[in-house]
Amino acid sequence: MKIAILSRNRNLYSTRRLIEAAREQGHEVRVIDVLRCYMNIVSNNPTIHYRGETLEKFDAVIPRIGASVTFYGSAVLRQFEIMGVYPLNESVAITRSRDKLRSMQLLSRKGLGLPVTGFANKPDDVKDLIKLVGGAPLVIKLLEGTQGIGVVLAETQKAAESVIEGFMGVKADILIQEYIKEAKGADIRCFVIDGKVVAAMKRQAAPGEFRSNLHRGGSAELIRITPEERSTAVRAARTMGLNVAGVDLLRSNHGPVIMEVNSSPGLQGIEAATGKDVAGMIIKFIGDNARPGKTRTRGKG
Repeated sequence: MKIAILSRNRNLYSTRRLIEAAREQGHEVRVIDVLRCYMNIVSNNPTIHYRGETLEKFDAVIPRIGASVTFYGSAVLRQFEIMGVYPLNESVAITRSRDKLRSMQLLSRKGLGLPVTGFANKPDDVKDLIKLVGGAPLVIKLLEGTQGIGVVLAETQKAAESVIEGFMGVKADILIQEYIKEAKGADIRCFVIDGKVVAAMKRQAAPGEFRSNLHRGGSAELIRITPEERSTAVRAARTMGLNVAGVDLLRSNHGPVIMEVNSSPGLQGIEAATGKDVAGMIIKFIGDNARPGKTRTRGKG
């Protein structure tokens, strides 16, 4: 099987592990910088061109598209789908999960546990918006932020008002969420493949920090999750339409709540914490499922 990996850096841990796993399982693999692709959008023979050549036919494509290039990366992935190439995660599912507001609304519709979340454009009463999510302390998130960037913990009413008004003053779109104090700076990353949680780790924020992202100095360790947490992670991935997802949960007093559903979850932390060959599981899933033109969202945009 010929597999394309859409990644801007073949030396990243996740990309390297996917290359290794694909070759170990007997597949051909090629890394393609998504921003160097350009497309011929025609009815009869749509093609993708890369560094002056027309890309050969692939059987499957693994999108490792960074948040900063979601729009163009999804367009390239959509072109692969039009050409009948099987995507690990589909373009529609990726764009759905990358939109924090849309994903929260979809998860809410399915009745999944979420932090109380507020969203507004130009509220006449910031105090009332803060009251909606239970008051301070609360978390303020930029819709476009990733890896903990653009996430602020406002510990007092005055601080919350100041930060919200500041973000709105520069026309930034934000979410306001209740602060789950009982989580104590820890979250759970559940790695879901094909409707099953194949690995889970607890991420603990560094001292003095409330964000548990490993990129921000957090630590990771193996954890045993509850049946409710397992079910929540699986349902969240299914709601987004993702075959592979990293679902981030917090343990609250009223059960697990979903912080984010990641369509390109990193492999380094989860493999190190659990000792599992997650990359190998991803490639095996592709080998078992890749068929020409097999995309659930054909004809739906």
